[in-house]
Amino acid sequence: MAEPRLLIEQELKAGAAIALDEAQARHAGTVLRLNVGDTLRLFNANDGEWRARIVEKSKRGMAATIAEFIRPARAAPDLDLLFAPVKRHATDLIVEKAAELGVRRIFPVTTQRTIAETVRLDRLSAIAREAAQQTERFDAPEIHEAQSLPRALDGWDAARRLIYADEAGDDPNAPWGGETGRALPIAEALGDGSEAPLALALLIGPEGGFTMEERRMLRSLPYVVPVSLGPRILRAETAVIAALSVIQALWGDWGRA
Repeated sequence: MAEPRLLIEQELKAGAAIALDEAQARHAGTVLRLNVGDTLRLFNANDGEWRARIVEKSKRGMAATIAEFIRPARAAPDLDLLFAPVKRHATDLIVEKAAELGVRRIFPVTTQRTIAETVRLDRLSAIAREAAQQTERFDAPEIHEAQSLPRALDGWDAARRLIYADEAGDDPNAPWGGETGRALPIAEALGDGSEAPLALALLIGPEGGFTMEERRMLRSLPYVVPVSLGPRILRAETAVIAALSVIQALWGDWGRA
């Protein structure tokens, strides 16, 4: 079994004494059943990954001493996710999979059709952190406060391309907007990756999609790339996973050594 990994905010260096916080100590001691003498990997985005040995375990916590350097940190791609919150389980899944798929920052945004429970940042941050520890990345995605879509786009850096998933057509009287005005399939819209920008963002709307007003606003912005995710209507959490996978394959770090 591979050594467990823990994301540590403290500076990591040879010989350093590291005190695990209460949650980490409980996870390491109770869930992973680590004891004095066992090793684990500690990491962060600044100092990379180090092997440490547990030197103290008690009801109050756990302490470890860093033994050796393993590897330098590698930055996640400059990729943001904006999504309309949905039910709690689905929102949890979105955050977990976004972390696994390399998203650096996550922004819950409210749209005209958003119907969701309150977004708990502490819960989502814990989910993101756990996913980071399991997926060999060196940082956990930043989770931002929920805000309206117009506010999220206010002052947007035009160098950051916003890939916006939109399955609707332009006819308000036809089911799902009819066939006119539909976005290009995502792989066609993104191309072969030769012109991929350095900074990216993905926007996924609520169940029911964006309103015509929101669609007109989004398509008027020069940095927005409308894309289609295929002939089937996907749940929000499925759309996030599908779109991020294609983005990483064509414009992200899946295609780079």
